[in-house]
Amino acid sequence: MPRPARVLALANQKGGVAKTTTTLNLGVALKDLGARVLAVDLDPQSNLSMSQGIDVEDLGRGMYHVLTGAASITEILQVREIDVAPAGIELAGAELALSAMIGRERALERALRPVRELYDYILLDTPPSLGLLTINAMVAADGVIVPVQCEYLSLRGLAQLRETLRQVRENLNPDVDIVGILPTMYDGRTIHGREAVALLEENFGDRVYRTRVGKTIRFAEAPVQGQSVIRYDPSSQAARWYRALAREVAAGPAGVALPGGAREAAA
Repeated sequence: MPRPARVLALANQKGGVAKTTTTLNLGVALKDLGARVLAVDLDPQSNLSMSQGIDVEDLGRGMYHVLTGAASITEILQVREIDVAPAGIELAGAELALSAMIGRERALERALRPVRELYDYILLDTPPSLGLLTINAMVAADGVIVPVQCEYLSLRGLAQLRETLRQVRENLNPDVDIVGILPTMYDGRTIHGREAVALLEENFGDRVYRTRVGKTIRFAEAPVQGQSVIRYDPSSQAARWYRALAREVAAGPAGVALPGGAREAAA
């Protein structure tokens, strides 16, 4: 029997920390390691979908329809660099629609059941909030990866995320926890950047990935072309960062056994 996919939510209630960039590029890099990858767009801004060249204005059905039971996730999948379950602006109404449903926190978990054995990784791109869409992601997930901007004020928001995760563990999903912290927008030339990473390591230990994702214009250019940075500029430093992250994820506690010993190669 095939092993169900490892479901990883990428979450941080603060916007602009590279959640979508990380979801897409980690997914593409994992695929390059031999994994079967699905990325699920749970953000009404639809940036993940647009970053793969999907026309969200003419989408038809998307994750809103999946979460509300009007469509199966298999009906909306689009094959791009990786498989994508896209979202349109109507997803902004999902929290209101779900609020009247019994078991509303488990809508995504139920929706993913038909595809969990078709993939090695399912990556959930969440909105910049701790609302019902993010709660659904945490309930459906085996673990949470938290991209964190290397600034002091960004680090303070982690306490709220940890409290939300604690409540989800107590009431809905006892197994979910933070499996990785990814420092983003890192500038090792500054004392502030180095101190921010030191503070993360002090609080989260080896759950902080060794990979540090810095700043580069490539992250703004690639989505305009509907591509990951790995495909847009394969030799760039940006692509190397996410390949390194994929190797860490594949070799670590969030990893799965990949074809041809790819996980061992990642280690």
